[in-house]
Amino acid sequence: MANYEWVVLDADGTLFDYDRAETEALSAAFASFDVCPDASALAVYREVNDRIWKAFERGEITQERLRTQRFADLFAAIGLTLDPDRFSQTYLTHLARGTYLINDAEHVVRSLRSEVRLVLLTNGLADVQRPRLARSALRGLFDAVVISEEVGVAKPDGRVFDICFRHMGRPAKSSVLMVGDSLSSDIRGGIDYGIDTCWVNLDTHPPDPVRQPRFVIRQLTELLPIVLGDTSSDVG
Repeated sequence: MANYEWVVLDADGTLFDYDRAETEALSAAFASFDVCPDASALAVYREVNDRIWKAFERGEITQERLRTQRFADLFAAIGLTLDPDRFSQTYLTHLARGTYLINDAEHVVRSLRSEVRLVLLTNGLADVQRPRLARSALRGLFDAVVISEEVGVAKPDGRVFDICFRHMGRPAKSSVLMVGDSLSSDIRGGIDYGIDTCWVNLDTHPPDPVRQPRFVIRQLTELLPIVLGDTSSDVG
């Protein structure tokens, strides 16, 4: 018998290989504008993008503004005069084609699907997430897909978990596990909402001394015994 009835899964960095998709989309977007940036451009973009997304999680910037602000900041940092709005549209078109999965993601999702019910919960942009999921090997495997841009609220805000629970038929919180790679959105959001959390720490990042997930895994296959019957990975 499974330990949980529902598993809520994050998308980017948890199931989808966002770093690879991001690298290829950024390169393709620059090529579309006949620009060959310095080799440091990707690192600068990731720093800027992370800062902008953290501001979004704190409610300091809208998702609509996020789309172009990150490129405006990037171009200012590396000395380019490209139109951030046009560049953003081109970048997102390429990003939506990046259906690369984290190692074992399809196997893990299909294995979970055979025993429990699944929700995909993502803060990502709808015009990236919808087409990418539809093209991926994970299409049709989720009972519900909740995208922050579509519902108007994002992780870690508890209201997005309210929406998930409505889709799930309002199960007991003890029957739900939140799984994600972000301590600031997935894990913080799940803990604050009162559900168990599993941190997908593929890159061995340092833990958060304040918010401790119940489980920590370093490869996706470790999620299967946690959900399907063996809690040997329990860290709480």
